[in-house]
Amino acid sequence: MSEASNNDSLAIVAYITLIGTLVAFFMNKDKQNPLVSFHIRQALGLWLLQLFLGSFIGAFDSWMVTISFWIFFIVLFIYGILGAATKKMNVVPILGPFFQKLFASL
Repeated sequence: MSEASNNDSLAIVAYITLIGTLVAFFMNKDKQNPLVSFHIRQALGLWLLQLFLGSFIGAFDSWMVTISFWIFFIVLFIYGILGAATKKMNVVPILGPFFQKLFASL
């Protein structure tokens, strides 16, 4: 596996748990691959928002709200992973531009 494809695979790793996002961030710190940095910002935003909103969703006693919440985030994560796998910088719908601005320093 070449160095470039190895670095590009970090874009996919970023979406696999919050720990994967941190691993991708630290492994990309020296090389600063733009594709990987883009997907790290997207994945970090998704993970932090999911953790933050997940604490509030647990307070609802409705299975429909809970299932809808999880389906929403699963679809966004799959969209991000597919973008990373095809080496495209597709922003996550609705939230992606905000994540790019918020984490621009990463």
